[in-house]
Amino acid sequence: MTAGMAADSNAPPRISVRTVILGVDRSARIVQYDRNAPKILARSPETLLGTPLSELNHLAPGQNGASGTDDPDAHDDSGDFGASGGPARPGDSAGPGGQDTAGALIEAVRSDREGTGMLAVSLAGGQKADAVVTVHPMRAADTNLVALAVLRIPVPVAERFVDPALVRHSLLDGTFTRIGGTLDIDQMARELVDILVPHFCNAGGLAMLESLVGDDELPAQDPDGSQPLRRLAVAYDDDDPSWEAAFPPGELLSYPAGSPYERCMTQGEPVLETISKEDAAELARSWQRPPVAQLLAGASMLLLPLIARGVTLGVIICTRTHGYRRFDAYDLQIGMEFAARAAIFIDHARRYNREHATALALQRSMLPTELSAPSSVEVRHRYLPGSKLIEVGGDWYESIALPGARVALVVGDVAGHGVRAAVTMGRLRTAIHTLAMLELPPAESLQQLNELMHSLGVREPHFATCAYAVFDAVSGTCEVAVAGHLPPLLVRPDGSNEFLGVTPAPPLGIGDGPIESREFTVEDGSLFVLYTDGLVENRTRDIDDGLLRLRGIFGPGSPSRPLEDLCTAMLDGVYGDFQRDDIAVLIARLRRIPRDRHVTWALGRDLTSVRHARSLIREPMEHWGLSDLLPVTELLVSELVTNALRYSPGEVTLRMVLEGALVCEVRDNSAALPRLRHAGAGDENGRGLQVVSQLAHRWGTRRTRSGKVVWCEQALPGT
Repeated sequence: MTAGMAADSNAPPRISVRTVILGVDRSARIVQYDRNAPKILARSPETLLGTPLSELNHLAPGQNGASGTDDPDAHDDSGDFGASGGPARPGDSAGPGGQDTAGALIEAVRSDREGTGMLAVSLAGGQKADAVVTVHPMRAADTNLVALAVLRIPVPVAERFVDPALVRHSLLDGTFTRIGGTLDIDQMARELVDILVPHFCNAGGLAMLESLVGDDELPAQDPDGSQPLRRLAVAYDDDDPSWEAAFPPGELLSYPAGSPYERCMTQGEPVLETISKEDAAELARSWQRPPVAQLLAGASMLLLPLIARGVTLGVIICTRTHGYRRFDAYDLQIGMEFAARAAIFIDHARRYNREHATALALQRSMLPTELSAPSSVEVRHRYLPGSKLIEVGGDWYESIALPGARVALVVGDVAGHGVRAAVTMGRLRTAIHTLAMLELPPAESLQQLNELMHSLGVREPHFATCAYAVFDAVSGTCEVAVAGHLPPLLVRPDGSNEFLGVTPAPPLGIGDGPIESREFTVEDGSLFVLYTDGLVENRTRDIDDGLLRLRGIFGPGSPSRPLEDLCTAMLDGVYGDFQRDDIAVLIARLRRIPRDRHVTWALGRDLTSVRHARSLIREPMEHWGLSDLLPVTELLVSELVTNALRYSPGEVTLRMVLEGALVCEVRDNSAALPRLRHAGAGDENGRGLQVVSQLAHRWGTRRTRSGKVVWCEQALPGT
């Protein structure tokens, strides 16, 4: 067996070993020894001095042992240092060989090198063990002392788990200080069983209630033993893979009534059992795992309940195999003290993980799960919180597909950091979605958000900035409004770019002035870039320099680059800034939908316009392969056009758009929005929109600069 030197001198070694330190001269004879040497080695203090290292495998004269001899010069070559084919070097492991290896190690010491090898040594009581010997060169006043030989000797089977002070020290002294740094339950379970094995038992495992592994609350009542357990960790000290095959980590466990495991969980008390050969065979048959019969035959088993806040969380299973000292009352006391401390740590870790998962779910729910847009518009985003403690700050972004091949593009920034800013951001996101579905123009939407921020500021002062744009993929126009936010960047297909000159308005929650919007015509293939101030401003860089850098990224050739590459280029260098603000970026490549996917007609004001509208829609619908929808669409168009002709004095326009669904839009110059009414039995009018709402998938209205649009949408066949 081998054991490396521990990095932490206070940590118990992974394998139980005893250490002997010997001083040797140039002939590899012992000239000094520590106080443990006579107790551990088969030598009295008188005979130990002058003994060559290569003869430590022999019993001293007068001691009983199978390998004893009265000739001090005699030795057994099988116990010598193994030859390594040359001078031993640090880390070298010498194999079987002759006595010249000892001389080679000493020669390495004379050259100020270390040497390592395996040596079979005789122990007190006539036992033998394989020791790892490391020889260190040194300088001392005693000219005979040239090196220190450190022997690491495994504890004999008969002496394992015998010394209660050693067991208590290994399990309790400083152990939980080392594992207290982790809050991951799986890792903590592995570390706990690694402490138990090999210092308390030969094999150990830790199982926990499955409901608690899933971050649920503690049960209202103490578990009765019937609840399923999840085995989190297993450890063993004999390198036999049968342990992990018979007791695999992660397995869901359900123990029968009356079993020791069930008694431990139900009663919340330790259970001490000795498993006979017959009992082990029966367990192997019932569990259908043949290795169990050999692993547990004659074993001593101690089950320790994990109890926190009066509730049993799980159980620790400790096993000492046949040939080792059985568990007794003192072991039970030490084990329960270990389990009590372990339960507190596990409960704290479980509660932290549950609260962390809850906070994370709430934070992530505040960000969009996916971005929607017409098929001709490509959208990508990046979000980078300013703090590592939370995943969401006050910045947000949105891309919301609207009826009629339109899309709302939004980026905003709530002042401040942390949870409070994130909560306000979540409220604004919800409001933005509602306003977008109401199809309010960008300026009016920001006006409503401003009112919301004022009401929120009554309880807690807050303000936010926002840029809101709506792109129409049929006409190619983009309407933009800004409230206290940096202007959007428009990059044309030729690589020229400019910050859009939108009339600025105060941040949301501060001013009460009007918010104005501006409409732009966008060339196909242009890039529309929205961002927050964290991208262009930090503690060491002026905002003007940041804006100039942003324009430099979107130079010639940038409109043809993948949007993912452009997002990466925008965030280049910001990850290393640990004092940065939150960053949100939204890039859209804007294109009109194909010309054959939409059609527009101007209708006259005569009474035949309704019949003419029905005839106009037939050709494009047949071209689109939607003849099955023609009867319903004719009825819907008739109702919408009739209402427009009846209640508006000016021109009426009919538009049909095929974009994910079939949308029919009727535009007029009246600002009055229709509303759904329930007509009485004797009413002649008031049933048109009732028909539309029943036949269409959805319908709605929106105001325009010159009037309004009433639209209805039908789902395509097969969707």
